[in-house]
Amino acid sequence: MGLLAEYYLPGMHVAEHAIDVPLDWKGHEPGRGFDGPHITLFYRVLTAPDHIHDDMPLLLFLQGGPGGAGPRPLDPASDGWIGEAIRHFRVVLPDQRGTGRSSHIDSNVIGTMDGATGAAYLKRFLADSIIRDFEHLRRTEFAGSLWTTLGQSYGGFLTLTYLSFFPAALAAAFTTGGIPHVPADATDVYVHTFPRMKRKTEQFTDRYPLDRARLDTLADKLADEHVTLPNGDPFTVERLQTLGSSFGMKPSFERVHWLLDEAFAAGDGSASMASPLTDDFLAGVMAATSSNPLYWPLQEFIYANGELDKPIDWAAQRVRDTLPEFSTDARPLLLTGEAVFPWMFEQERALRPFRAAVEALMQETVFGTIYDARQLERNTVPLQAAVYFDDMYVDSSLSLDTLSRVGNAHYWVTNEFEHDGVHGAKVFRHLFAEALDRGDLRKLF
Repeated sequence: MGLLAEYYLPGMHVAEHAIDVPLDWKGHEPGRGFDGPHITLFYRVLTAPDHIHDDMPLLLFLQGGPGGAGPRPLDPASDGWIGEAIRHFRVVLPDQRGTGRSSHIDSNVIGTMDGATGAAYLKRFLADSIIRDFEHLRRTEFAGSLWTTLGQSYGGFLTLTYLSFFPAALAAAFTTGGIPHVPADATDVYVHTFPRMKRKTEQFTDRYPLDRARLDTLADKLADEHVTLPNGDPFTVERLQTLGSSFGMKPSFERVHWLLDEAFAAGDGSASMASPLTDDFLAGVMAATSSNPLYWPLQEFIYANGELDKPIDWAAQRVRDTLPEFSTDARPLLLTGEAVFPWMFEQERALRPFRAAVEALMQETVFGTIYDARQLERNTVPLQAAVYFDDMYVDSSLSLDTLSRVGNAHYWVTNEFEHDGVHGAKVFRHLFAEALDRGDLRKLF
């Protein structure tokens, strides 16, 4: 398909492209022809206006998620790392398979499949396939040129997959808040992150004491009454608790505070069981607790590496069941973070079509291989990681344990930023400067 369009955004030239890739990479090699079912991989290339005709090195951005499309920047400053990156690189922004303008998965697609078929289909949208798409892109559309990767969140997981299987493709790699534990274990992740969810809730209500009463009153009201969101989904205590999903980012405390500030319609808006809930609040909850179509269906399977000893079987729910303080009946009410639960596929209209497929995947034990621990130990590609000490989603102790066993890995541990620190102006600039000063980018500059 080649070039689809090109245009300028403020401060950037944008070229849009798409290529075909196999739906199933089994039996196919990136860079070579293939037959059988295929899907489309869409990507954009960003270039600074004064570098359009220059031979710039390539930076591939590995988007967070899972199920996340590439950024849609407004200008170089709207996503902080981009302004720095286009000074040095031609930036490639792919929409990972199943997202954005790549062949898209949502309820319309998965709703036509039974559980087994849907489960087999969703397996094709995890790291082993995503990385082969990108390697095929590099070999076919960029003449096999080396590229540097920047992996945010789940993009860091993808980085270790790339380093495991195609290290010769990379000149260097950067990650921000995204070093997974290897060996991967979903249950272990939630054992470490549920205490962080509790601490974040406590920090939130310590900062905004009025919101403690608001949350508890809302929970009591939702337990007693049938309340629906504007799209018809039931507004339950469980869904209220998921307002904590954003607490690993800034300024989520403030966003949730102002959302709760206008929850109650009667009187002066103080928490009251007798008060109806405002339309604005219900619309805000619906927006704040909804996600892209693949985020929750794939959430626990990003930890599935090869043949498992036992099924994942709703790891977050199993850990939660051991923690009575996270019960919907507990007061003070605790909010939950980046964790998927079975009730979501019953209560949320957008997720119901995925239920049979996800239930089937939860009982499977054979997945694609996403990490090669031995290859990571002998890695020679310079890896520079930002590890956020208080990260609510990717536990820093697990990240540091992994990095201790990855060759040529360097890390910067900081509590200055939350999980989304890369979107500011400082993080990528810091990582780039450290790698440049150390000589890690000598193949490029």
